[in-house]
Amino acid sequence: MKPKKVVVTGLGTINPLGNSVEETWKNLCLGKSGISRVEGLDTEIASKIAGQVKNFDVFEYLDRKEARKMDQYCHYALVSAIQAMKDADLDSIQHMKLGVITGTGIGGMQTFEHQTAVFLQKGPRKVSPFFIPKMISNIAAGRIAIHFNARGINFNITSACASSANAIGEAYRAIKFGAADVVIACGSEAAVTPFTLAGFSAMRALSVRNDSPETASRPFDLERDGFVLSEGGGTIILEEYDHAKKRGAKIYAEMVGYGATSDAFHITMPAPNGAGGAQAMRNALQDANIQPQDIQYINAHGTSTPLNDKCETAAVKTVFGEHAYKLKINSSKSMMGHTLGGAGAIEAMILIKSIQEQKIHPTINLFTPDPECDLDYNPKKTIDLQIEYGMSNSFGFGGHNAVLIFKGID
Repeated sequence: MKPKKVVVTGLGTINPLGNSVEETWKNLCLGKSGISRVEGLDTEIASKIAGQVKNFDVFEYLDRKEARKMDQYCHYALVSAIQAMKDADLDSIQHMKLGVITGTGIGGMQTFEHQTAVFLQKGPRKVSPFFIPKMISNIAAGRIAIHFNARGINFNITSACASSANAIGEAYRAIKFGAADVVIACGSEAAVTPFTLAGFSAMRALSVRNDSPETASRPFDLERDGFVLSEGGGTIILEEYDHAKKRGAKIYAEMVGYGATSDAFHITMPAPNGAGGAQAMRNALQDANIQPQDIQYINAHGTSTPLNDKCETAAVKTVFGEHAYKLKINSSKSMMGHTLGGAGAIEAMILIKSIQEQKIHPTINLFTPDPECDLDYNPKKTIDLQIEYGMSNSFGFGGHNAVLIFKGID
């Protein structure tokens, strides 16, 4: 069977920079930080800052009774899917050919934390009957399918911070090889909790620049001291091209490449020189049947951790050679923080908007360039950029690497 062409026809997001795609894009282009101090934390937790969703009322989208049976990570997933499906204007579809693939690194962490406290303080009889169906990491995929009567392919991917990039990649493959006409590809996380902050703080993975939250996330800066935990969700509607054309859909971009690899090296550290990430980029380029010099822009994983940013830079140089110095690169995490399993979907959405608008947002807080991070990370302001092909990188603990390539519509 000849592989099918896959396009993007809908976008949705809830994140620290906005509760819609347009609000998020506007704040990114303004270089506005969504990071702030988290109130009411245990004073022994080293990192006291995060990117939290603001002014979000789930009851504007969902029935109160049902919404209360869901963890917040599920709210972000389902609401971003509702936004994206509305944007795609899909009112008629074969439900057996409508799929859902989600990505989350943790799942219902808030529910897990709350119910653990109930169990320890009040005993097992007080544990909620909704504990398990609110917490399990596949439940967002199940909820989205129920909401839209999506009876096709349906599962969740957990590959840490690469989760939702993998979800989009697998959704792309499902359409490319005929398993679905449309897939709701989604990523979400709601893990800004004391327990999670304490865990990542114990690993010394988080920034402790508590007195300056807005400048704490410093991808590629010499004085970066860790990532900033954040929360949110993003959804992309992927659709088979002829299906989209036949119904007269608005098309944002075409998805043309997906690469996924494992470092097989260490549970938290990237492989030396980002070897696993480099191979994922090569695989995505091969899948897209293009050369490295065809890429104009990379939305980097860019976490603001000492090792990630150095290794990602090395990986880009390995793959792109001299062209690496001609690429424009930015990190959305400089403003948004790191949404863990939700990051891949949100950043893919940003890449698609960049292609649509032909401009890229800045990497803020890049005050002192790291000599080992010597590429063009667009540190000053939003700029116009002709983008035919753009790449989005996502790497996760455990050595998971996922790379996506999108192109503009001819």
